[in-house]
Amino acid sequence: MAAPCKDTRPMTSQTPNGGPTEEEVRALVSQIVDGVVPAQEEAQVETAPAPQSPSQPDLIAIGADHGGFALKEKIAFRLREEGWEVVDCGTGSSESVDYPEFALAVARSVAGGEAAAGIMIDGAGIGSAMAANKVAGVRASMCYDVSTAMNAREHNHANVLTLGAGLVGENLAWQIVKTWLATPWGEGRHARRVAMIDDLDRQYSGRE
Repeated sequence: MAAPCKDTRPMTSQTPNGGPTEEEVRALVSQIVDGVVPAQEEAQVETAPAPQSPSQPDLIAIGADHGGFALKEKIAFRLREEGWEVVDCGTGSSESVDYPEFALAVARSVAGGEAAAGIMIDGAGIGSAMAANKVAGVRASMCYDVSTAMNAREHNHANVLTLGAGLVGENLAWQIVKTWLATPWGEGRHARRVAMIDDLDRQYSGRE
């Protein structure tokens, strides 16, 4: 079984470098969305359930199997350089392991409110997304370019990102990660649809 996520944060706390606050970005996006949503659709918009607030708002849980280990190490290093606090959920080497165990560890950290978001890397990113999405409260998105990263966050309120180390190189992977983390949840007309996803989650996970 996969070991619990390892807290590798430095002793001193840091915040992401520069730029507007998340609240300022959300306010701007909300104004833009409100200006373009048709009145008849606005009337049907429901507010998606607020995700559980993480104890560490800038904390990222990251994991990988053997195929994603090398990329995980590089992404985790860059995240720390950018000021993010990182919890490593394994694996710790390129020795063969089973990706569902590590996807589960990342997903649990996010669903439990321990991490603000999660990143899981395997060979293709597909299996880890499937595994992570079995955890109630997780909306995992497999992204392979900047456009899918933006869409997953803005439209689908994704809280776990999965990457395929065999599909994207280090530079593209980093661009995807940066875009995914920087893109705010669009809310507005998207909230109703995300609420429907969360309703399905509760219905079929037996949480009703």
